[in-house]
Amino acid sequence: MLEAFIDAVTWDEALTRITNWGAAHESRYVCICNVHSVVTTTQDVEFKIAVNNADMATADGAPIAWTLRRMGHSAQERINGPDLMMKYLKEAERLGQVVFFYGSTDTTLAKLRLALARDFPRLQIGGTYSPPFRPLSREEDDAIVKEINASGANVVFVGLGCPKQEKWMAEHRGRINAVMIGVGAAFDYHAGVIRRAPLWWQKNGLEWLYRLGSEPRRLFKRYAVTNTLFVIGLIRQYVQAKLPAGET
Repeated sequence: MLEAFIDAVTWDEALTRITNWGAAHESRYVCICNVHSVVTTTQDVEFKIAVNNADMATADGAPIAWTLRRMGHSAQERINGPDLMMKYLKEAERLGQVVFFYGSTDTTLAKLRLALARDFPRLQIGGTYSPPFRPLSREEDDAIVKEINASGANVVFVGLGCPKQEKWMAEHRGRINAVMIGVGAAFDYHAGVIRRAPLWWQKNGLEWLYRLGSEPRRLFKRYAVTNTLFVIGLIRQYVQAKLPAGET
């Protein structure tokens, strides 16, 4: 059964929560949930706990937004990582909030800095960090937590990919004095490393198909399996909801 808890929020509500939490340096985290994320909660208990304990989990992916609309939230939009990142950065520049970027590679982070300097010339970037492809030692982790907090960051964007970034954020709530937002491949998109789907594809819920066409070998199994499991889970929940109490 699908048991991921997704918040029904508008763009304005999501951004207001983040900016308010960030202004107060509250240690919180936000998960951006697509079909792959929701299905993974049924297969990975640690990941499920991380998602369901998030301070906010938004509906990324057309199927998630559509499901919320069918559940009575008629105005629910898709609130995805790349767009949330850019919308918040615009507010951060206006409000003078500081951002930090954790994840990806040094090369991508350098390109991202250049791109953001062009789009948001007054944006305050407190720092960036590309972690090694291995678990950090306790000393290394303590050092980066200290660096992030010393930077004055209001929001930390985390680009480690699912499910690693969600688990990382859950582990660091209470230690990092900022709002952590897991944005997946958003660093790559905005740095120009990976081309994002054209706007028409995004608006019509076909961004996943564009990504599949761009990286078929890597993504075919993910989409074939997770999309199928998602549909099966929805059908099962619908049938169970229609059955009288006590029947299975």
